[in-house]
Amino acid sequence: MKKLLLIAALALPMAPAFADAPKPDALVADGVPPVPDELPVQTRPYMEFRTASFSGWHPTDKSMLIATRFGNTAQLHRVAGPMMDRKQISFEAEPVGGGSWAPKTGDILLTQKDIGGNEFYQIYALKDGKLTLLTDGKSRNSINAWSDDGELVAYTSTRRNGTDNDIYVMNPRDPSTSRMVAEVKGGGWNVGAFSPDKKSAVVGQYLSVSNVDMSLLDLATGKMTPIGDHTKDIAIGGASFAPDGSLWVTSDEGSDFQRLGTIDIATGKFTPRGPAEKWDVDSFDISPDGSFIVYETNEAGMSKLKLLDPKTNNVRVVDGLPAGIIGGFEVSEWGEIGVTFTSARSAADAYSVDPKTSKVTRWTESETGGLDVSKNVEPELLTVKSFDGLPVSGFLYRPDPAKFPGKRPMIMNVHGGPEGQSRPGFQGRSNYLLNEMGVAIFYPNVRGSTGYGKKFVGLDNGPFKREDSVKDMGAFLGTLAKDPSLDASRFGLAGGSYGGYMCYAAAVQFKDKLRATNCIVAISNFVTFLENTQSYRRDLRRVEYGDERDPVQRAKLLEISPLTRVAEITKPMFVVTGGNDPRVPASEADQIVKAIRDKGGVAWHLLGKNEGHGFAKKENVDYQFWSTLMFWKQNLLN
Repeated sequence: MKKLLLIAALALPMAPAFADAPKPDALVADGVPPVPDELPVQTRPYMEFRTASFSGWHPTDKSMLIATRFGNTAQLHRVAGPMMDRKQISFEAEPVGGGSWAPKTGDILLTQKDIGGNEFYQIYALKDGKLTLLTDGKSRNSINAWSDDGELVAYTSTRRNGTDNDIYVMNPRDPSTSRMVAEVKGGGWNVGAFSPDKKSAVVGQYLSVSNVDMSLLDLATGKMTPIGDHTKDIAIGGASFAPDGSLWVTSDEGSDFQRLGTIDIATGKFTPRGPAEKWDVDSFDISPDGSFIVYETNEAGMSKLKLLDPKTNNVRVVDGLPAGIIGGFEVSEWGEIGVTFTSARSAADAYSVDPKTSKVTRWTESETGGLDVSKNVEPELLTVKSFDGLPVSGFLYRPDPAKFPGKRPMIMNVHGGPEGQSRPGFQGRSNYLLNEMGVAIFYPNVRGSTGYGKKFVGLDNGPFKREDSVKDMGAFLGTLAKDPSLDASRFGLAGGSYGGYMCYAAAVQFKDKLRATNCIVAISNFVTFLENTQSYRRDLRRVEYGDERDPVQRAKLLEISPLTRVAEITKPMFVVTGGNDPRVPASEADQIVKAIRDKGGVAWHLLGKNEGHGFAKKENVDYQFWSTLMFWKQNLLN
């Protein structure tokens, strides 16, 4: 086909040697130049990587449930044994990224799915490639926990009023058994675990990243009994009953970090178990026989998988996994641990761990477009002191200096959340920037990021501290500008969600240090964002950002909003948004794009009409990436 196009170009001098790449119908490219056909050809290997994430074990045939993508969206697959074929079992147009078989029996598989990224998830039973709807098809629903015997499942739903996450229980084999067991107020509720006798359940109420209350819910009466003192600012998570009836959780009570331990339901007393950890315990699971507890620590962004003997408090580290990031994990009925692992040189894949020998067995090997991932660069940890002396850090990926000598351009990429963390995982498409374009990438963890303790995560709370995190970006830019291998005259900045707000803010406050910005699903005005984000999450965001209903806070929120200072945005910007985004509505992008253009500025705008809070469909993600490459080539490399 390319040869025919070239012949046509020779016969007709006005015809291009390459056509434009087809744009997906659901994308609206406003002010974005068409993608030339040669760009997909050049980048193809980097676009064809896959990932596989562990989702659960079948309790009787010992197969593994994973999520991976072979078409346009991620779907569920079944793997019978290590490195065996992946058998696809869901076949939806929308992503189906997780699921769980009923414990003990495995007679029913539950999953959840939304439409177009709107996050109004419905719960389904999956059988023979077909989904059977178990919820109302309208509200937002989330699967929380199974009972130990696999009879009941607990879930939350906004069906009563569209806002509050009421708690429901049902036998999913008969949806008519679904019943509300607790009418609550707020969007932060979830069920952590059923009690062994199924008469009660441990529930959590997320108020903020540093304040999560736990209660015992009587499933017959709906009575909620607090576990511990709810007036304290404590975050408790991961509730799970051991076979002996003890309740295990993670808690930051008396510590700056999340620790693993037991909590007394009657008194609320938390007892740390195992050795003192200097980092957060992110998650854990208990073996069915109670002989061990597997948990993961987040150590400066890197994961360590550890096994605790609850009788002796002795801990073993699983050394078979290299440096990288551990995703979700689960102990099977027979004791084997399933886990997702990824690193700079490994796309996410599913593994198992033998708890007796600590032997690691690989179950999937995701394709990486034929590229040799061992050549991918490993990041280096960079720590700087911010304006107030606070140490902040991030991960810097440098291009190969032999292939790209001299000073290199750099893109700073800020994570969302803000209760999130940049960690050194697989770069995917971004490896093209590093390996083929010689662009360095830096991922900062500004104050407010998780993983560095309770005090650190609260340093940006509210409107009056919000711009302290923006100043952290300035400290990083100042230090990186002095790096002899980087070209300070060719710095760009990108970010999504809260990182998108940081991107807008950087375009205002660091315009003299940046060539261009790429802001994705981003907050441009805190007041309009809080007024228009979905009601089930509004109060939770007010805790983090401020309350727009309070006149003093509203004034400050407007003051720090990038839209207020839009006249100071003088460098080109590429804005990307999802038309169905329930978190940051598309109107946040519309208003800043219009304001920039009204002031005579340059703003590319890419809208995904069938996407939500970030693009999830491969054809859209690919086109977004190609458009972004064009933007950086035009504004960063030239």
